[in-house]
Amino acid sequence: MTPELQERIDNLVNQNKIMVFMKGSKLMPQCGFSNNVVQILNMLAVPYETVDVLADHDIRNGIKEYSSWPTIPQVYVNGQFVGGSDILIELYQKGELQQMVEVALAS
Repeated sequence: MTPELQERIDNLVNQNKIMVFMKGSKLMPQCGFSNNVVQILNMLAVPYETVDVLADHDIRNGIKEYSSWPTIPQVYVNGQFVGGSDILIELYQKGELQQMVEVALAS
């Protein structure tokens, strides 16, 4: 990964309390896993930003290296990698995601 790409991803992750790297956008997810993440965050009614990895080849490949996680979507809360669709579903069902998001938004 180039230093420039590393800095771009760092900025996206650190400038947004909740950042989602996904296929498509929050208005039009382009895969079921990305849609799951959008639906969960919408149910929590929290502000979040997305990056469409389909529109940016560098980010699509770079984010996998950045997180050492092979799949998309990827969710970051308060600058920390949380996981993908399955992990978000699990955290949501346990009530842990709501708490994590509330702490992030309050900080």
